[in-house]
Amino acid sequence: MLKKFLKKPAQLPEKESASRRKFLTGAAAATTGAAIAGFPMIAKAQGVTSMRWQSTWPAKDIFHEYALDFAKKVNDMTGGELRIEVLPAGAVVPAFGLLDAVSKGTLDGGHGVLVYHYGKQNALALWGSGPAYGMDANTLLSWHKYGGGKELLNKLYSSIGANVVSFPYGPMPTQPLGWFKKPVTGVDSFKGLKFRTVGISIDVFTALGAAVNALPGGEIVPAMDRGLLDAAEFNNASSDRLLGFPDVSKVCMLQSYHQNAEQFEITFNKTKYDALPAKIKAIIENAVEAASSDMSWKAIHRYSQDYIEMQQKQGVKFYKTPDSVLQRQLTGFDAAAAKRKDNALFREIEESQKKFAERSVRWFLDTQVSPRMAYNHYFGKKPAAKKSA
Repeated sequence: MLKKFLKKPAQLPEKESASRRKFLTGAAAATTGAAIAGFPMIAKAQGVTSMRWQSTWPAKDIFHEYALDFAKKVNDMTGGELRIEVLPAGAVVPAFGLLDAVSKGTLDGGHGVLVYHYGKQNALALWGSGPAYGMDANTLLSWHKYGGGKELLNKLYSSIGANVVSFPYGPMPTQPLGWFKKPVTGVDSFKGLKFRTVGISIDVFTALGAAVNALPGGEIVPAMDRGLLDAAEFNNASSDRLLGFPDVSKVCMLQSYHQNAEQFEITFNKTKYDALPAKIKAIIENAVEAASSDMSWKAIHRYSQDYIEMQQKQGVKFYKTPDSVLQRQLTGFDAAAAKRKDNALFREIEESQKKFAERSVRWFLDTQVSPRMAYNHYFGKKPAAKKSA
């Protein structure tokens, strides 16, 4: 277009020619200024915003894949106007340092879980670390969106000076009790056991008699391999398999209340998020919900595959956690929560969740038919036919 104007200036009226020369002079000045300022200014002029993120997961974990899935949705839905690059845990900061890095702007955003920030404010444990008063993760997310949880989380982050915008998403299935050297037969199995967990679950397993160590996901299996841990919990069949748990243990105990209702968290640096156009913010909010659904569906597909294959190909034995341990987890959580009686935010969030759980879980229990009868009908072992006399 510029060549066209420069080739045929005589075709333009005098007034328009002067205006055109003024435009060209301004364009040249803008180009020179952008070159001096550097690439970010050029990117802004082109309508492209780039963000550098980090997850709290090793690159090989399916959780990091979920982080990449979310970034791709945003990148695609914005038509490239916002480009999110996601690095694995440790690329910029350690996994447990994500909140500080995003808050300070060292990173533009991140993907993790709220309980990893437990040391900043114990009340964060109530977003997934514990029995959630009978709620599953999807019900807890319902409380977050419609029962006051979002406002309480904003209040909590403000109270600790965290400059972030948070989007909990991605309901996780009930997590296993963990990986052990031999099956857990009761509460006594935990006495003196060197065990890994995080959040308020530290108090719960300590009450069971374990010596607890909080480690990020990528450090657990190496610690078990070196004998620094006797047992550990992480999350699900796919993550546990990819991280190498079957290489250091062949016993996994299923069902637990220690993280019955956990979900992921997407965080943005608030200053950078607030500067985004309203259209991009709307896309992000809808991408969170789209990614939440997609993650849930992918989890069912992948976890069930790895659950079967670990048994058939790696010799893993799965056992149900004894009811005596489950009951002690509930009383252990109650005792841990009681220790936070001076934490006003903990109390406020706890009461809000209980109020929501009392009606929502009752509704669920009364209306949801158990799948076990139908499963046994179609896939259970049929009694042998009696031989005719």
